[in-house]
Amino acid sequence: MSETVTHVQRALYPLLRPFSWVYGGVMRVRAGLYRRGLLPSWEAPALTVSVGNIGWGGSGKTPVADWLLGWAESRSIPVVLLTRGYRAKPKHLPYEVKPGALAEEAGDEPLMLARAHENALVLVDPDRARAGRLAVQKARPELIILDDGFQHMAVQRHVNLVLLRPEDLREGWNRVIPAGSWREPEAALGRADAFLIKVGPKGFALLKPRILERLSRFGKPVFSFRLAPTGLRSVVGGETVRDFEGAPYLLATGVGDPAQVRATAEAYLGYPPKKHKVFRDHHTYSKQDVLDLAEEAARLGCAAVLCTPKDAVKLGAMCTEVFWQFDLSLEFGPSTLGEKAKFTTWWDRRYDSFRLRRADRAEHAADYKARHRADPSSAKGDDNG
Repeated sequence: MSETVTHVQRALYPLLRPFSWVYGGVMRVRAGLYRRGLLPSWEAPALTVSVGNIGWGGSGKTPVADWLLGWAESRSIPVVLLTRGYRAKPKHLPYEVKPGALAEEAGDEPLMLARAHENALVLVDPDRARAGRLAVQKARPELIILDDGFQHMAVQRHVNLVLLRPEDLREGWNRVIPAGSWREPEAALGRADAFLIKVGPKGFALLKPRILERLSRFGKPVFSFRLAPTGLRSVVGGETVRDFEGAPYLLATGVGDPAQVRATAEAYLGYPPKKHKVFRDHHTYSKQDVLDLAEEAARLGCAAVLCTPKDAVKLGAMCTEVFWQFDLSLEFGPSTLGEKAKFTTWWDRRYDSFRLRRADRAEHAADYKARHRADPSSAKGDDNG
């Protein structure tokens, strides 16, 4: 959400609030219809985890989905990512994202994930139930990741991961569209199985009073995570370096939270950019944009234009050797379960628990069929008893 929109919402909050009540009421009714089965939904035979949020903005959904894909790969688990592909323009639906796809067809984030995880099946389709059925036929996955899926109830999920921004727990709390960024009222958070907040350990400690005040009533764990740069990579050649050795740089971002990217760059490199060129989230870069950035960098005496991996996917082959991107690593921090109780342990247990339950159900079904074949009257008695 742009700063301009945020400023307007804050200034007009008293006028917009009644419209928020109406919008929130509609969303409550919609959720109730899905909960009662009055609106159709599809359940996959694999563990389905939704990575979503209560509002819009840079909450870190893509890095968390990226981590889950990597986790599945490390355990040789067949995995599928279902995404609507925001601003993607595929030639057909569902659209399987290959590493060599065009960003304008696949969408920037799906393409970035497909390139990072070539063994995963990444499907773009606003109708994620349709894409999910195809994925089950094609890949027989054991894990399905539903990107930005908290409000997409046409696909049932076994785990709901809800990502929050620090401001969601402060002044943005329960400010529903159009008076704020939230897509649903606070009661919807009761559907969460866990909350994740993109904030470092110090920030998490400062947020603790708000977390207890706002989220403790839901009785679900709250985990922290952050994105930590591990180096810099040339967009064109893939060469890696530790840093720019103090050389000036131009920062270019087309993401949901540009201020956070700038803070990350300053903390990692130890000094601010000569200039920060901010484009809107999911901006489609043109060749002229690339030329303008390179020319501006030269004019400012910058040897490099630094961007995020999400931007690099769209800049692609248009770039010159002056364009660099962060290499980023997701790190989980403290949680409400304790300083050392990380999300990784919680997630391992949830996944293994689901597999055990599924195995028990399969064993029970096989045993029932075997007894039914051996003694139909006994099986019938089981049904009646």
